[in-house]
Amino acid sequence: MPQKKHKPEEIVAKLRQVDVLLSQGGPVAEAIRTISVTPFTYYRWRKEFGGLKSDQVKRLKGLGKENERLRKAVSDLTLEKLILREAAFGKPLSPARRRRSIDHVMTKFDVSERMACRVLGQHRSTQRKAPKGRADDAALTADIVALATEYGRYGYRRITAMLRAAGWAVNLKRVERNWRQEGLKVPGNQSKKGRLWLNDGSCVRLRPERPNHVWSYDFVEDRTHNGRKFRVLNVIDEFTRECLAIRVDRRLKSIDVIDVLSDLFILRGVPGHVRSDNGREFIAKAVREWIAVAGARTALIEPGSPWENGYCESFNSKPRDELLNGELFYSLAEARIVIERWRQHHNTQRPHSSLGYKPRAPQALLWPGEPSNLATKPIVH
Repeated sequence: MPQKKHKPEEIVAKLRQVDVLLSQGGPVAEAIRTISVTPFTYYRWRKEFGGLKSDQVKRLKGLGKENERLRKAVSDLTLEKLILREAAFGKPLSPARRRRSIDHVMTKFDVSERMACRVLGQHRSTQRKAPKGRADDAALTADIVALATEYGRYGYRRITAMLRAAGWAVNLKRVERNWRQEGLKVPGNQSKKGRLWLNDGSCVRLRPERPNHVWSYDFVEDRTHNGRKFRVLNVIDEFTRECLAIRVDRRLKSIDVIDVLSDLFILRGVPGHVRSDNGREFIAKAVREWIAVAGARTALIEPGSPWENGYCESFNSKPRDELLNGELFYSLAEARIVIERWRQHHNTQRPHSSLGYKPRAPQALLWPGEPSNLATKPIVH
């Protein structure tokens, strides 16, 4: 038969019984035999419980349970701390991210789902609910990734406008959710620019009021694969935000500026004003006289004030950011073809934030109230 396991109270009672027999002068071996244990067990009990009474044993037993409880609490707190540290690489705001975090800590620390959900703040029903999603989510995500790959500098708002133009009936939040799930991001570094103000608080700037009212032009530089520099002349209509022409050549002088403007004046009519900075190609006497003879007026900005030519400066950043910084041109002819293709896309497909994320119209329509002597010919791409 298996030996009976004695409780602490029973052990103390037996030890007290032996003490009584010994106090009467009886031999130790005979006293030990009366409690039905071996001498080894007796001396072991005496070493552990000798001198204790029943109430002291009960108190010791309670302290042992309390110590065990505290030890378990410390162990649980340490485990919770480890779980939180493991899942604290980012704020798991969405249920899906919490679900993945809980699965991870359950596998790593071998804890129950109940404990992992309690520590990370996830309801167990949410943890067990399998997300269904939409049937067309995969196709939508594929289109978003394709557009983001093709137009690497577009954000999810502009991508949403392009998806709607392609036939998707999606809102901004859904595209943003899929955008973030794929880890797509466009770093935005935009420097703040001041304005030129008069004493009365009004801003000095000629503002466009209709198409063909104010044109702007400026130069951008880049290099081909062999390191040789080439220049790009951009001409835009400030009211419609349309890029009227892009001229690419190794060198562009005042005569080249006149050549580009003459073609545009013939195709579109003469604008009211032509705005530019104080580059030597723009302030040349031949250019100013030619513009005046054609019937337009020059609007030169103040030296050192590029913010006065804000429309063209803003446009210059777009081909630089979306095209020139990411393309390697092996020849000038290749640069001309690729840049012209980008100009056509910019005018006809690229959504513009100031136009409600709609592309520019492929034709220049007569603006209400526009003088009748202005050209209304269609835009030639």
